[in-house]
Amino acid sequence: MAPFARAIAGAVLTLSAGLSLAAQKQGPPTSAFFQRLTEQQAGALFHQTILPLFKTKCFGCHGTAKRFEGGLDLRTRDALMKGGEHGAVVIPGSAVRSSLYGGVTWQDESLRMPPKESERLTTAEVASIRAWIDAGATWPDQAPTRNSSAAPTASQIADTWAFQPVKRREIPRLKGKSKATRTPVDAFLLARLKAKGLKPARRADKLSLIRRATYDLTGLPPAPQEVQDFLNDKRADAFDRLVERLLASPRYGEQWGRHWLDVARYSDTAGFSNDFERPNAWRYRDYVIRSFNEDQPFDQFIREQIAGDEIHPENAAAQIAVGFLRMGPWEHTGMSVAAVTRQQFLDDVTNSVGITFLALPLRCARCHDHKFDPIPTRDYYRLQAVFAPAQFAQSKTSFLPVEDTSGFADSQKEIERRLRINEARLQAIKAKAERALADLLKLHGVTRVEELPAAARPKDRRFGLSEADMEQQRVYGKRLAYYRRELQRYQPLAFSLNTAKPKDAAEWPQVRILAGGSLRSPGATVTPGILSATPGPHNLPPSPTGRRTALANWIANPENPLTARVMANRIWQYHFGKGLVETSNNFGKMGKRPTHPELLDWLATYFVEHGWSVKAMHRLIMGSAAYQRASRPANPNALAKTDPENRLLSYFPPRRLTAEELRDSILAVSGELNLKAGGPGSFPEINEDVALQPRQIMGTIAPAYAPSPSRAERHRRTIYTFQARNLANPMLEVFNAPDSNLSCERRDETTVTPQAFTLFNSQFVHDMALAMAIRLVKEAPKLDEQIEHAFLLAYGRRPTRAERRLARRHVAEMIEHHRQTPPVKRERPEKIVRTFIGELSGQPFTVEEDRDLKDYEENAQPGDVGPETRALAELCLVLLNSNEFVYLH
Repeated sequence: MAPFARAIAGAVLTLSAGLSLAAQKQGPPTSAFFQRLTEQQAGALFHQTILPLFKTKCFGCHGTAKRFEGGLDLRTRDALMKGGEHGAVVIPGSAVRSSLYGGVTWQDESLRMPPKESERLTTAEVASIRAWIDAGATWPDQAPTRNSSAAPTASQIADTWAFQPVKRREIPRLKGKSKATRTPVDAFLLARLKAKGLKPARRADKLSLIRRATYDLTGLPPAPQEVQDFLNDKRADAFDRLVERLLASPRYGEQWGRHWLDVARYSDTAGFSNDFERPNAWRYRDYVIRSFNEDQPFDQFIREQIAGDEIHPENAAAQIAVGFLRMGPWEHTGMSVAAVTRQQFLDDVTNSVGITFLALPLRCARCHDHKFDPIPTRDYYRLQAVFAPAQFAQSKTSFLPVEDTSGFADSQKEIERRLRINEARLQAIKAKAERALADLLKLHGVTRVEELPAAARPKDRRFGLSEADMEQQRVYGKRLAYYRRELQRYQPLAFSLNTAKPKDAAEWPQVRILAGGSLRSPGATVTPGILSATPGPHNLPPSPTGRRTALANWIANPENPLTARVMANRIWQYHFGKGLVETSNNFGKMGKRPTHPELLDWLATYFVEHGWSVKAMHRLIMGSAAYQRASRPANPNALAKTDPENRLLSYFPPRRLTAEELRDSILAVSGELNLKAGGPGSFPEINEDVALQPRQIMGTIAPAYAPSPSRAERHRRTIYTFQARNLANPMLEVFNAPDSNLSCERRDETTVTPQAFTLFNSQFVHDMALAMAIRLVKEAPKLDEQIEHAFLLAYGRRPTRAERRLARRHVAEMIEHHRQTPPVKRERPEKIVRTFIGELSGQPFTVEEDRDLKDYEENAQPGDVGPETRALAELCLVLLNSNEFVYLH
């Protein structure tokens, strides 16, 4: 917060406290409660609070062209000073002597402004008026912003490392040859380690390396045969060959696409109170995955997501790519003000572009010049002007040959079935009303409503319906809109943007600096431009078309000091758990400084010189000795004193699997994982209590969550499951899946009790443990072979002698237990009846949900197998809950 803004806030808080105390004493507050504002502070307060108050609470009676109650006009300072029929209403410098202040405090029974209790000003608003009058009732023509028109000074820019040009760094020269140096990356790291007197850890064993690399690049465990092949490969470049194989896998794009979607805030729904579905957002998700698989140059990736529709207007993939700009949470309803929701979008997209590509949170500059970074308010609104001509689009965009449209016909039939059910329910309610009307007409011996006596005529179309009928009519009517929206998933539409003038606008939209970020306080008009703290021409084309293209070209320019650094840092982070800059979404002064600034610059240079290739960066980083080190430090005691957080990377930092990796790994080892790629999101089974809990959506009650009927669809990779903002998969949530309302720079890694409950008790994990046991029985005939195969699947290694003995004993005990304990058959209700309090009536009513289970393919159930397989499933459950399965070293 800017200094003058803090002063205003402090004054208003002090005033509010004074008014509250005064109200308790039943008298006006004394001057002891107040501190006087400076002229600059008073001017800011006027534009941020006072003028908007006048417009919303006073102008209706004292500010329209033909209405000035009591002769008082509040539209200008001259008119205010003139006063009304009873003289002056404001005495500058003395609120207690001003009748305007007396009116808003309701001190005079005959003068209460505004007169309605429901519109009465809050304590803080009254305090603001007093502070403003006491400061002289200043009325500046334009909203002030601190230095908003001034570019950052050279000292401000120099004080922020990320704004300095990327330098071509010399690779440190180390004395002697060492196995600890495999790539230039190691030279930078070892120079720091030697300076601190730290030794690097030894090289990791090959099993750790293949698990580490396979998870890093694909998000899945290596298959037992893949592990064995790598262990048997004695060639010097065996690890490099492994990396190449993994980079060529279609699973690579799914893993690294997930990282990007974390930052972009991908979701299949809009969020907020209605959480509308975005039926075609899945096409953006698939675009991202394809881009990583194809190793699309990152500068092209930037341009397509910011301005693909302008650069390649006939290219379907480019139209889909621009969906990035619409990934944030957003809604507009019949109760929203269009200008407000439009501004919310513009604020969101401006900040999102800053965070994603430049690692600069820009939102602070919306209200005032950034307190820490060289970003004046004017820069913020100049960037926002780039997006002002952009309008939401859901244009027809043909499906690409690479997009998976299989199963569309069957999916549409299921939704159409639900539509017919709800239409029938609505028709039944309508028929009830029609019968009641027919009976009324018959009672009076007439054939038309107009012929009824006036007193007997129905007042609306709900005649003959109970309150419950009316509530159900509302719910089922909304369901039709809900299911029709779902049908759009299968239409060739792009969730995108285009450059177009609003239909009801005579001119292209302009952007003004908003005092305090408020639409009610517009200031100077701005033209599109870039950050003034960075090199290059700062003005962008004034023409509405081409602004986003120019911005994308500036961001993707190799001379931009931020872009290559930001992406190089993100790639490093996903390999080592933390970036060289730990705050990968914030390269500003409030973010953390790089641990190895020279290495970061060298990586950024390498990235650009190698065609902005992300895969080239993988080869470089994963080929380093640093990446291939063991996860145990060489000298823990010295490390604890010198580098306890391992910021210098003397050993490889172990990590827990992410939520998606964990779910996908459980599916993989159980043999249930479906590797079908692309298309609309599937619906996995989730905790049934959560699935059936009441939810509000689109202004009414949402249908109960319904898992996909096909087992294969339910067991697709997590990235291909439907991502709803307001209904997260509880398993993913408990293992720190990100909130898609916010850009996730790095996954949290908490350790909490519900995680243990989820892995050990959830129905999903029990089902997959049984599926894994069934797989073991099919693939290995004898118990010892089954135990060995279970360890190979879960850990990539054979069990030790002690583990084998314990596993045999556990299975034997569980066989005896299951012989004495018959399995319980799982029952699913065919109908769900839920009770709600009606929004129209305030009374309870019920809604019936149909569950069509005839085509539902159940997971394998305990009753389907014998005690021996159920006992083996208990061993599988233990393995899936072990640290060795859940953690990477």
